[in-house]
Amino acid sequence: MSPLTISLLIGGLLVAGATAGVALRRVLPDSHLDAHTKDVVRLGCGLIATISGLVLGLLINSAKTTFETQRDEVKQVTANVILLDQALERFGPESRDARLHLRKIVPDIANHIWRDANRRNNGVFYSVDGGERIFSEVRHLPAVNEDQHFYQALAVQALTAILQTRVLLFEQEQAPVPGILLGILVFWLVVLFVSFSLFSPLSPIGRIAIVVFAVSSSAALFLILEMYQPFSGLLQIDSTPLRQALLPLG
Repeated sequence: MSPLTISLLIGGLLVAGATAGVALRRVLPDSHLDAHTKDVVRLGCGLIATISGLVLGLLINSAKTTFETQRDEVKQVTANVILLDQALERFGPESRDARLHLRKIVPDIANHIWRDANRRNNGVFYSVDGGERIFSEVRHLPAVNEDQHFYQALAVQALTAILQTRVLLFEQEQAPVPGILLGILVFWLVVLFVSFSLFSPLSPIGRIAIVVFAVSSSAALFLILEMYQPFSGLLQIDSTPLRQALLPLG
């Protein structure tokens, strides 16, 4: 399911929790809702709220780290593409075909990272079409002097770094937010929302406040889920720098 669908379901569960609290308050006898019970429930909910805040902070930090790591890796791919093109340019005119081919496969690299991230490819990594060809072209460039050997080795190194980063990005896409951690956090939030309406009747303003609280909580989880999917959704990493990293050859 998409992050928006999951967050809407969570928001509905939280509102349902508050509704369940209203229903419990009506059916439970007054002896079960006395001041002592209220104190125990409030202390327990304070503990749950503290734990929930800690877990929510851990999830936010983990999602932020995942997002920033993959964003930096995309920047590294872009930098290596530019480095590869510059190394081929300094090699000499013999590398023109390889540079033209590089400009054809860079959009394919971006498509594999962004578009295929939504498909997940059933956990199978697929190389970019033409990747083996450009490796062969760079490795078989006719290097005749020390400078050309240096730039050829630099180009091979840049190509290797691009492939390694692509594989790393692919592996990171296969690690979504821990489902059990999210489920436990939602359970704790539902318990808190039940307590909101268990001991006091809700006025119209109170009902509106419950809905606002539910939307706010589900929005926070929506942002976490979005950051765990940096190549799709509203917070996705921009692919334009990679796609436009190389100018057309004259």
